[in-house]
Amino acid sequence: MFNWEHLDIIVGVVTKGLFWTVVISVTSIIIGYFIGLATGFSRARNIRILKSISAFYVWIIRSTPILVQALYIYFVMPKLFGIHLSHEAAGILCVSLNAGAYISEIVRGAILEVPKGQWEAGMSLGMTKLQIVMKLILPMAFRTMLPALGNQFIITVKDTSILTVIGVAEMTYQAGQYASSNFEFVESYTVLAVFYLVLISLLTVAVNIYEQKMGADIK
Repeated sequence: MFNWEHLDIIVGVVTKGLFWTVVISVTSIIIGYFIGLATGFSRARNIRILKSISAFYVWIIRSTPILVQALYIYFVMPKLFGIHLSHEAAGILCVSLNAGAYISEIVRGAILEVPKGQWEAGMSLGMTKLQIVMKLILPMAFRTMLPALGNQFIITVKDTSILTVIGVAEMTYQAGQYASSNFEFVESYTVLAVFYLVLISLLTVAVNIYEQKMGADIK
């Protein structure tokens, strides 16, 4: 049975973790976007050395579970490289690298869909390669990749729950700590599930509204 007696306490505990869930999610999606933009573009445009490095990075990240990546970054990196990161910093690095690898594929696919004629049109106008990329290629590619980016942002938020294994005090960690201490597993994880349902639902609505706005602007 669900015990309502400590509901306000559980809500308060999970709310404390909401801060780090949001901070890590937003920070990671921003960093991941720029990582994905750089690696995806280098692969799409066949930039020699960068293409090989980017392909290797994407292969490593997409071929290993994010849980293993989190454990490796937090526990193994200090022993191998002497790099000691806080729980939160390790969490941000892990989720950023993971998001970046998947965004890389989104960016690569979107850029490949841009008609080659855009390059020719830019060159005929006397634009530099950088100007062509910034003013023609990326704006067109961004419209294509927008739905997938919105979906990746939602996935990134859910991925933060895995960081409980390295002690990041996000929502799942806070709920788990309370449940273990007070043996109120049903109540704690039910509240946690509701928090994620509300958070993801709000994000989904926001992403859909933004996509519709972008679509209206294009028309």
